[in-house]
Amino acid sequence: MGIKAALSKPFARIVKKRIEKWASQASLTQEKVFQDLIKKAKKTQFGKDHDFNNIRSYEDFKKRVPVRDYEGLKDYVEKIVAGEKDVLWPGQPIYLCKTSGTTSGAKYIPLTKESMPNHIHSARNAILCYIAETGKADFVNGKMIFLQGSPVLDKKGAIPMGRLSGIVANHVPAYLQKNRMPSYETNCIEDWETKVEAISNETIKEDMTLISGIPSWVQMYFEKLIELSGKNSVKDIFPNFDLFIYGGVNLDPYRANFDKLVGKKVDTIELYPASEGFIAFQDSQKEEGLLLVLNKGIFYEFIPADEYFNESPTRLKIDQVELGVNYAIILNTNAGLWGYSIGDTVKFVSKDPYRIIVSGRIKHFTSAFGEHVIAEEVESTMTKAVTEFSCSVSEFHLAPQVNPKEGLPYHEWLVEFEQEPEDLEEFAQFIDHEMQRKNIYYKDLIEGSVLRTAVVRSVKIGAFNAYMKSQGKLGGQNKVPRLANDRKIADALLK
Repeated sequence: MGIKAALSKPFARIVKKRIEKWASQASLTQEKVFQDLIKKAKKTQFGKDHDFNNIRSYEDFKKRVPVRDYEGLKDYVEKIVAGEKDVLWPGQPIYLCKTSGTTSGAKYIPLTKESMPNHIHSARNAILCYIAETGKADFVNGKMIFLQGSPVLDKKGAIPMGRLSGIVANHVPAYLQKNRMPSYETNCIEDWETKVEAISNETIKEDMTLISGIPSWVQMYFEKLIELSGKNSVKDIFPNFDLFIYGGVNLDPYRANFDKLVGKKVDTIELYPASEGFIAFQDSQKEEGLLLVLNKGIFYEFIPADEYFNESPTRLKIDQVELGVNYAIILNTNAGLWGYSIGDTVKFVSKDPYRIIVSGRIKHFTSAFGEHVIAEEVESTMTKAVTEFSCSVSEFHLAPQVNPKEGLPYHEWLVEFEQEPEDLEEFAQFIDHEMQRKNIYYKDLIEGSVLRTAVVRSVKIGAFNAYMKSQGKLGGQNKVPRLANDRKIADALLK
């Protein structure tokens, strides 16, 4: 065992105990964060506009601070870009994180010197929890790769600006620099296909032990490695590769194809990072869900998803949530986001400690007929179908077909198979049965002859990458929505 691996074990145990302490005192931890946020932001423009001087409790806060999306905070962000200080948070942000918006084009999310450590430490803590629980640490002596955006930053006004993964790349701890790949020069390549080939050539002869990234883009990397090496699987190229860290999408629908490409089972750690804050990470290989990060400058609120679009939805703090309910997650942060809806929905699977799963997007659903199908339902259905039919899927997307040329409307699943099931019609019937079992509204529509059963349509290999490339979103943190309420993506894929 190398020196790094040996030293990491006692350090991991210490950090794990600290995490367990704040996680076991969730309500108290969140109250401390809440009071600290209000105190520090009292003299900001936002604090003055919303009477922070007279906020003593969460009830006071809810009366003064409405729930907003980016559009609701945009005027404040524009003041920051123009050079004003003390707008949403004391001083100025150290970065602006550029991310895609659905209605407002690009969004610019502030990152402050107080919020930045959360993005760095939470990812580190996920790895340390893994080491503390499993005792496995040899991977820290090998090479590690983080498939991410370019670390080259532009400027928005006077503030450095970039994608989250590119910003974080500038904050990799010194003790990981020698182990980290790819090289800075390769990481700066903007074109994703060119970058993947360069990364593959650079890493193919290295002892890669840890690989991290969004599953769909890591698959692309694996495929390129196998193509260049002439080997049968990734384990033949990287025999010591034993840990995969991912976030952004659910791995389960990819898992069969992922395992096939790797050629063996590897341990995985799931993260829930967002531009607005690092929200949760997998702290255990034995327990379901991701541990909510409660102590790092984010005060959370939760709105029952079925109330989200109401005029006055219920707003709950951590000690008021229930298990198994879909909630829209709302953030208040030390980056200056207040009552901020990031658009994700989560579901609690444990309250001791508080662990969540990401169940979907509040605006990414299929409900053309009132069925309100969400990502969690389609992902778990596809995962079960892939296992049942011993096939593998690269990517998929669900959209409604409201005006078919003949017959009743239906749900259309566009699927890019690595290996197709022997009987696609039987596969579609299985998917439809599972969806009826999971979603009572969908079942009622089928039984009431409002909809016909689901149609699964196989699209050619590379269709999803071609679509993402056409949108300028190939690689990085970008991902195809699992489902939509219109046919914009579906029709593009079918072309």
